[in-house]
Amino acid sequence: MRILAPAKINLHLRVGPPRADGFHPLLTWMTTIGLHDTISLEPLGKTTGSLPVPAGEAIRMNCTDPSLPTDERNLAVKAAKLLRSNSNQSVAIHLEKKIPHGGGLGGGSSDAAFTLWALNQFWHLEKTIDSLSELAAQLGSDVPFFLHGPSSICRGRGEEVRPIASPALARWVLLILPDLSMPTPAVYKQFDDMKLGQMSEIEGEPDWNQWAALSSQDLLPNLVNDLETPAFAIEPRLARLRADIEQQLSRPVRMSGSGSSLFSLYDTRPEAADAAEWVNQTHGAKAIAVEMTPAQLG
Repeated sequence: MRILAPAKINLHLRVGPPRADGFHPLLTWMTTIGLHDTISLEPLGKTTGSLPVPAGEAIRMNCTDPSLPTDERNLAVKAAKLLRSNSNQSVAIHLEKKIPHGGGLGGGSSDAAFTLWALNQFWHLEKTIDSLSELAAQLGSDVPFFLHGPSSICRGRGEEVRPIASPALARWVLLILPDLSMPTPAVYKQFDDMKLGQMSEIEGEPDWNQWAALSSQDLLPNLVNDLETPAFAIEPRLARLRADIEQQLSRPVRMSGSGSSLFSLYDTRPEAADAAEWVNQTHGAKAIAVEMTPAQLG
């Protein structure tokens, strides 16, 4: 069984001050984009009669990125172990990694969500999306989104997901992938140290349907990411890169999640592709043009 696990961008991200449990309440509009990891599932050996697969061998994983762990530290493995309901279930997971980690694109979360979704079929468990979402929330704040996307408003820690219309005109993303990794805990610590975050910013919501109908030129000025200020304080090189590209493109450039990926929006693929080529040539930072909310392909 083979499935694509897409990356996401945070089109809009407002962050409140930390709650009593240490988590930050969020209001974010997330969409999937046409950059994918590939997850392949295969049977892991055979069982004899009713003999269970040994616990240590029930789930095995390998990955094309040697820097990533393939044990319980990997969210896809955690997802499989969380979903596994009896001792005879086993699987070999192969992960072809294309989404950079530490980029705010939710690659690990997507891998976990689509591992849950795929294993639900692979193991014939017949769990509902709602029950899978409850498990997903145990794995990470962004994981439930990927079970509901491709365009959703997320609240709480990210586990409250409400699908909405995808942008109708702003369909293409200039995605900039700097060779920088931003650790999410450090960005949130800086956010707290700078005493950022107002509850008033996440209590109300804009008219999402109106926003979704806007062209890229009209939508971009509305978009905010409250984690840009702390991320840029930690990594001034990212701040300079964003400022330079924004000025030279004459259009807003936003950061996704806690960084380091940057993006801008376009209405047509040629515009986004031309901008990506220009960023590659002038800044040496990897840039690609990807479609927003593409059809999910297995």
